[in-house]
Amino acid sequence: MNRILTTVVAVVVASGSVMAQAYEKGDWVLRAGATTVDPQTDSDDINLPGGLVAEADVDSDTQLGIIPAYMFGDNWGVEVLAATPFKHDIEARGKGSIKGTNLDAGSTKHLPPTVSVQWYPLGGQSGRWQPYVGVGLNYTVFFDEDVDNELVGLLGDLTSGTVNGADLKLDDSWGLAAQAGLDVLINDNWAFNVGVWYIDIDTTAEITAKADGVTAAKVKFDVDIDPWVYNVGIAYKF
Repeated sequence: MNRILTTVVAVVVASGSVMAQAYEKGDWVLRAGATTVDPQTDSDDINLPGGLVAEADVDSDTQLGIIPAYMFGDNWGVEVLAATPFKHDIEARGKGSIKGTNLDAGSTKHLPPTVSVQWYPLGGQSGRWQPYVGVGLNYTVFFDEDVDNELVGLLGDLTSGTVNGADLKLDDSWGLAAQAGLDVLINDNWAFNVGVWYIDIDTTAEITAKADGVTAAKVKFDVDIDPWVYNVGIAYKF
């Protein structure tokens, strides 16, 4: 965060007294940069063989964000948050009698396209700053789910070798999103951008334990991922 603030200050100082052209109705703004999805995971209990209990935790990932916006009014815009696919490792964290025992459970990829309606309080006014806020709708699609060998090994140990494979499936998610951002204008076309979203992403996970390819048991549990999403990059108005 200190690096981000330092960069913002440097851009503002470098731009001096620039009075860039205002954002106006009909403008397109293309933002691109490093986009980080930072899950705030809350998981139902995962009931393992032998009465053991764990919960899921999802790590963060950073990808290239590509974020076009269209100004349908001087103060109003619509934006699409898009990015290259995010990949997240999933960890199983022990509870109760195995609290403190954590193991790699699997991984997944996802795309979280989010469409937001934005309000630009300074739209139509020339100046260096263009802050905005927005609300929108997110659809998250999960794919390439995979179970880690560490979890398969634990399931095998707990079933005396009966389980020797497993599959993971995550349901796609619809949810609301809120955002805030700032373009620091460098000239009439280029700007430095920072943005943040909070996205409601809830999914149901299903682990299918297998014995020689045949289903031995299934475990379902809900996971609230609910990430903060951060973007730091540039913007171009045309």
